Amino acid sequence: MIYKVRIDGLKVFAYHGVLQHEKDYGQDFFIDAHLDVEAGNEDSISSTVSYASVADEIVRVATQNKFDLIETLANEVSKAVLALDPRVLRATITIHKPSAPIGHEIRDVSVTISGARGES
Repeated sequence: MIYKVRIDGLKVFAYHGVLQHEKDYGQDFFIDAHLDVEAGNEDSISSTVSYASVADEIVRVATQNKFDLIETLANEVSKAVLALDPRVLRATITIHKPSAPIGHEIRDVSVTISGARGES
């Protein structure tokens, strides 16, 4: 069976951005992870992918690295989530940067990437 596992709005404080003040002071990012997971139908955590482990891996990647581009962050999160467990077949990752310094009032700026196991 293929399950859809979704984590929406995972809040992470990190230091990604092109501008120096983003690198120095950081900001909140919100990360969505939508996964296609091949899982059994037993009522056991061992038959599927733990979304707590997925969230931990996302936070690890986002906080232990500093990238200029949220596109790079999305790519690295996607690769890490796909490598986390072979049952994760596809990962779609969205990085939201609501405090993006673009000089206009915005609600959100985001980048989405989608990748599957075995794709380069």
